[in-house]
Amino acid sequence: MQVIRCVAGGLLLLAGLFCSTAWAQGMPKIAEFYFDDDTAARPIQALPPEQPGLVDQLMKLRERGRKGVDATVQLAGIAYAEGRGELAAKLYQEALASVSENSLQSRSIRWNQGWDLYRQGDAEGALALWTQAASGTRGNASWAPPTLALALWALGRRDEALQWYAAAVRTEPEQWNTPARFPQLLPLWKDEERARLAEVQQAWAADPPAWP
Repeated sequence: MQVIRCVAGGLLLLAGLFCSTAWAQGMPKIAEFYFDDDTAARPIQALPPEQPGLVDQLMKLRERGRKGVDATVQLAGIAYAEGRGELAAKLYQEALASVSENSLQSRSIRWNQGWDLYRQGDAEGALALWTQAASGTRGNASWAPPTLALALWALGRRDEALQWYAAAVRTEPEQWNTPARFPQLLPLWKDEERARLAEVQQAWAADPPAWP
């Protein structure tokens, strides 16, 4: 699919290119437990990915203003998958500009872009966005410990990764003390992502960090 041909003509160009590190901030302080569900942590899809003519249909949603933000984010994900990072960044920037800064929607957009960046090999950019998304929650989101541990481990920040993984184990010991549950716990993750988290689990099991 040639997303640039479909999108570029109608894309609102915002000043400057998006830089993933622009959202970077300090890591949040680790809490003892992370029991809270977070509805922001979900894939944003205006239409089923398998729908025929997906890009054309998403463009029509953008033009009509119906599910425009969701359609823009889904197009951005397609652009990243096609290796068109500049276009994808502009689409994500447009989506963020159209919602309130501290809204659930903005956190969901950042969570989604974090995954797109991680899967393009930009763990640092992913960590920055996931950190901001996690910091904006009112509770302690259950997705944060394993996800932040994944990015930190990929960046070689292994002590920090273990501290975050330990928070997942404290929260649900029977779920996170073995990678055997990862396919059930992390159904949206790719095999290689679960394999990397299994490395974190093995390092945690060898020398569990103390709390606090």
